[in-house]
Amino acid sequence: MRDKKLIGEKYLLPFIVITSLFALWGFANDITNPMVAAFQTMMEISAAKAALIQFAFYGGYATMAIPAALFVRRYSYKSAILLGLGLYATGAFLFIPAAAYQQFGFFCLSLYILTFGLAFLETTANPFILSLGDKESSTRRLNLAQAFNPLGSLCGMAVASFLVLPNLLSDRRDAAGQVVFSSLSDAEKADIRLHDLAVIRDPYVIIGIVVLAVLLVIALTPMPRVQGETGRRPMRQTLGNLRRNRLYREGVVAQLFYVAAQIMVWTFIIQYADNLGIDKATAQRYNIVAMVLFLCARFLATGLMRFVDSRRLLTFFALGAGLCSLGAVCIVGVAGLWCLVGISFFMSLMFPTIYGIALETVDPEDTSLGAAFLVMAIVGGALMPPLQGMIIDLGTVAGHPAVNVSYLLPFACFVLIGLYGLRARR
Repeated sequence: MRDKKLIGEKYLLPFIVITSLFALWGFANDITNPMVAAFQTMMEISAAKAALIQFAFYGGYATMAIPAALFVRRYSYKSAILLGLGLYATGAFLFIPAAAYQQFGFFCLSLYILTFGLAFLETTANPFILSLGDKESSTRRLNLAQAFNPLGSLCGMAVASFLVLPNLLSDRRDAAGQVVFSSLSDAEKADIRLHDLAVIRDPYVIIGIVVLAVLLVIALTPMPRVQGETGRRPMRQTLGNLRRNRLYREGVVAQLFYVAAQIMVWTFIIQYADNLGIDKATAQRYNIVAMVLFLCARFLATGLMRFVDSRRLLTFFALGAGLCSLGAVCIVGVAGLWCLVGISFFMSLMFPTIYGIALETVDPEDTSLGAAFLVMAIVGGALMPPLQGMIIDLGTVAGHPAVNVSYLLPFACFVLIGLYGLRARR
């Protein structure tokens, strides 16, 4: 972090403060992923309907990314970050009435508003980090900042694995390993549901308090003015520039498929393990191992970028992720589950690397709006998990477990990402 070429002395404090935001949205992402399986059991709904949690979560990005970019052009990155933190905290605190009313739709609404805040944060923090130093090192610098995102993710997973999932009464199993919740009376189910929703609510309330504390710190920290803020170029000209930029245009598509793959890999690992007779709390530990691999590989990739072109690395890592996906599809058993875990190693560099490559040739005046479309691409995480959930609900496909077959969707995404890496090298 003291590499002057990578960051620059005058930008060190802003870099450290803004990098803390990457951990905050990592926490929100990865405490939410296992909630899909929890709501499926507790609310007695299908996997496809439970995946609407992800539709609401990532739909918030699609809704608010462009408004966030326009806000930056009108005011500043710092102002947008403060507004984003405020929306994040609001969505987290809405879990209090959501748990009281016990309505699945209310939880979806709370997450939708929470991700309004995350959209502001990602639309601003990513290009802000890119601007804190030389353009030649911008992709590597973003990979370094993004390496702290899995730290927040690990915290979210740990809270889910050790504080939330083990305390869900709706996931209690009999001696044969079968969930007993569905066999209970309506009165017993209501009591258990009230207890479990309170268990889910509390971590969100606590993170809301933490977010308010971070908001105060950033409000008191001076931030440099950088290129991309308060753009004066007409919107039509900016949109035209972005549309004509092939590297950027294809980067937005690649980012959409990457986020879709990431969310599918992490969201349904619990269902994959459940098909092998593994309970939710234990299955979540496989998710934690996956995130540890993701974290270590991201630091490794950041170091490798000093010697290997980022486009080449992206292509190789996409190949590795595709092969692991095929292993998860074809192998029925714990070995297939470990292939699923291994995908996270290869996904590690994809988001920041696609982001950095896509913006490399974008004019600084167009950066804030360009960043917005890359953040909007996160909507891939809303669109494809419900489709995967529908495949899982089939039970079997041609005699093969449907949950295994569903990982053909991430495989297809990694093929497209690999093709983007190849095309970007040309």
